[in-house]
Amino acid sequence: MTTAPSTLAPSRPSGPATTARRPSTARDWLTMLRRNLLHILRYPGLTVFVIGAPVLFLLLSVYVFGGTLGAGLPADVLAQTGGETGRAAYLAFVAPTIVVMAIAGAASGVAISVSMDVTRGIASRFRTMPVSRGSIIGGHVLAVTIEAVVTSAVVLGLAVVMGYRPGASPADWLALVGVVVLLSFAIVWLGAAFGLVAKSVETASNLPMILILLPFLGSGFVPVDSMPGWLAWFAAHQPFTPFIDTVRGLLAGSVQTSDVVATVIWAVVIGVGSYVWALALFRRERPAS
Repeated sequence: MTTAPSTLAPSRPSGPATTARRPSTARDWLTMLRRNLLHILRYPGLTVFVIGAPVLFLLLSVYVFGGTLGAGLPADVLAQTGGETGRAAYLAFVAPTIVVMAIAGAASGVAISVSMDVTRGIASRFRTMPVSRGSIIGGHVLAVTIEAVVTSAVVLGLAVVMGYRPGASPADWLALVGVVVLLSFAIVWLGAAFGLVAKSVETASNLPMILILLPFLGSGFVPVDSMPGWLAWFAAHQPFTPFIDTVRGLLAGSVQTSDVVATVIWAVVIGVGSYVWALALFRRERPAS
C-alpha cells in the first residue's frame, strides 16, 4: 500500500508581520523630558546648587557691594532704576544680571547630567532602543530649560522681597517671559554640547564656567562706560551684554529695540549652533561595549 508523500509547506505567521517600532519624535521627547524631570525631583542636590548660587550672588551683590557700587552709578543708569539711589538703585541694576546668570548656571547642570549619561553607559543603552536620537539629549535640554526658567522666577521674586519694584508693563512682562525662555533654551543647548565634548563629569562641570564669568565682563555689575577702552569694546560686543540690557530694559519698562534684536540674533545663533554641535557629537560618540 502506497501513500502519497506528504508535502510540508513552509510555516507562515498567522498574524501580521512584526516590525520594529519606528521612533516617534514627539513621544520620545516627552518620555525623555519626563525621565529627566523625575531625575531632578529625586536627586535635588544639583538643583539646590543651580538655584542657590544665583540667590547667593544676589544677596552678596546687594548687601555687601551694593552700598558702594550703587552710590557710583551714573545719572543715565539711575534714571532706569525708578528714582532709587544707593543700595536700592544697585538692586534694580543688578537683579536682571542675576536672572541672566541663573540661566547661565543651568548650563553647568545640563553638562553634568549629559556627561553622566554618556560616561555611565546610559546613553549607550538608549542607542539600542528604537528611540529618536535627538530626544536622548533633548530630554535633558527641555528639563533643564524648565529648571532655568523656574530659577529665574525665584531670583526675581527674591529681588522683589528685597525691595525691587520693576516698572514693566504687562506687554513687557510677556516679552520678558519669551526672552527668558529663548535664552534658557539656547544656553542649555550649549551646556549639553559642553557635556558631550567633555571627557569626564569633572571636566563637564568646569567648561560652562566661562558663561558665569561673561556677565562680569559685560554690563552686568558696572556700566560698560566705566571700563578701560579695550575691555569696554569687548563688553559691548559679547552676547551677555545685550542679554542683560534687554532683561534690565524690559523690567524697567524702557527697553531698547537694538538690545532686543541683538539678543534674539545671539540666542538663535547660539541655540542653533549648539543644537547642531551637540547632535553631531552624540552621533559620533562610540557606544560603550
